[in-house]
Amino acid sequence: MLRLSKLTDYAVVVLARLEAEGGVQTAPGLATATGIAEPTVAKVLKALGHAGLVEGLRGARGGYRLGRPLCAIPLSDVICAIDGPIALTACVDGASGCCETETICPVRGRWDPVNEAIRAALSAISMAELAAPRTVARQKSPPADAGRKSPPDEAGRKFPPVDTGRKSPPASPARLPAHPPAE
Repeated sequence: MLRLSKLTDYAVVVLARLEAEGGVQTAPGLATATGIAEPTVAKVLKALGHAGLVEGLRGARGGYRLGRPLCAIPLSDVICAIDGPIALTACVDGASGCCETETICPVRGRWDPVNEAIRAALSAISMAELAAPRTVARQKSPPADAGRKSPPDEAGRKFPPVDTGRKSPPASPARLPAHPPAE
């Protein structure tokens, strides 16, 4: 299973909050706004700053701001800033000396295309896409009787079906008599 670290998840949250608040934000303010512990926010901001994803400003009105717009920050950059290079195995991309069985490994170098596909997929997702508010509301499923038509009453009037709360048994197929009725 591929799983990102909690710090990477926190970095995504912090970046999204920086975008939402706009301007310069302090680590304590971001910690309060995100519910992440202040030392963790400070650690995340430091790593993001080293990667150039945020800028630290000193002084009385200091704090942090985005280094570039979220739409220009791919998710892969955030992962690399916090967790280091994206690699599925220690020997990906031709690294050597990382594994004691590398000289006899039958799959050495074959993970590279998989690793590249994952990098490409993560690079194609911008932080703006992750930080955007959800606009797709869950649609209610139609009531169980939505497709049923109610039969007309004696006067020929049609009424909507009455929901009794009980599920009706599935309709059995209509049976035709074996012989036509005699007239």
